Amino acid sequence: MTIGKYSFGVGDRFAHEGVNQLKALIKAEELFGEHFDPVWNKSNREHQIVGTEPTQTRREADEAVKALGYKGQYFVDADHINLGNVDRFIEASDFFTIDVADYIGKTGSLEERYLGAVKEAGRIYRYIASKKGEGNFVTEVSMDEVDKAQTPEDLRYILREIAREGIPIQTIAPKFTGRFNKGVDYVGDLAVFEQEFEQDLQVIDEAVKLYGLPENLKLSIHSGSDKFSIYPIMGRLLKKYDKGIHIKTAGTTWLEENIGLALAAPEALDLAKRIYVQALGRMDELTIPYATVIDVDVTKLPSPDEVAAWSAEDYARALRHNQADPKYNPSLRQLIHVSYKLAAEMGDEYYPALEKYADVIGDQIEANLCERHIKRLFDK
Repeated sequence: MTIGKYSFGVGDRFAHEGVNQLKALIKAEELFGEHFDPVWNKSNREHQIVGTEPTQTRREADEAVKALGYKGQYFVDADHINLGNVDRFIEASDFFTIDVADYIGKTGSLEERYLGAVKEAGRIYRYIASKKGEGNFVTEVSMDEVDKAQTPEDLRYILREIAREGIPIQTIAPKFTGRFNKGVDYVGDLAVFEQEFEQDLQVIDEAVKLYGLPENLKLSIHSGSDKFSIYPIMGRLLKKYDKGIHIKTAGTTWLEENIGLALAAPEALDLAKRIYVQALGRMDELTIPYATVIDVDVTKLPSPDEVAAWSAEDYARALRHNQADPKYNPSLRQLIHVSYKLAAEMGDEYYPALEKYADVIGDQIEANLCERHIKRLFDK
């Protein structure tokens, strides 16, 4: 099982937008001439918060493919798994993101920092292979959820040890310098990111030749949604080195659902507003699990009274990621990003709204993935 050169992680908190996500990738191929393998991803944490199972993600993907008559390959990703939670993903998944960030040492030599993490990745890989069989899934190794970025030298060592461990890795997610906050643009020095990204592409090319890793090995960008300032950089360097990329964009779909609801009808706008007001009252509960990947300025959050007076367009403009719009509010966007738990608690009301206003929501999701994301990679 081999993933294509370009792939897109189209995560979906509530498993309702598979058709719209696939439409976006099909349209992007028509417009920009580049094919993206769709990968539906959802982490164990997200399943626990929403109260879903990986089989529902598989069903969403299969039904979207059937509905559109899609003939290309597609995948379902067990996102950020470890030995403690992988079993619930075995049946439904054919892409496994093995997360070993917790096994990375903070100090010491390369061996002291990374060898334990690679050994753990090997244990997890072999366990999955014992259940699904060699060659029946795509393997990614994730080391991005740490404080310190990995240098090209670090990546070279990691890939060498992965090869020695016998892991047929096809994508790897390193930690880059800068902040990849949820739902907003990259925060950091773009020149530094460009240098790191280019060097990492060179290291991957070298590792394939020297260590016998799969020829399609590529970088994976986690929290890749809405990192608009780095997309043109990545697109240019991918072309320069003829390399592929995997980009995960799980949370942006949930945000576009909110925008679609706000624009759909007065009662749907009211639902979106109530989610925000509840989020204000439960901010610590919602933000603490995501503390390392959000920067919410509470002084920039509008009050419930302010939001109550907003029109549908006001709400959509505050939430939509358009940095040229003076009404865009990145703190509100990040708070809503981590508040999907509230929508899950309102399931008897939220799920019917997704179905009732599917057309309006679908337009937002399709435009967001195609026009605001993929276009920035390949628009000439």
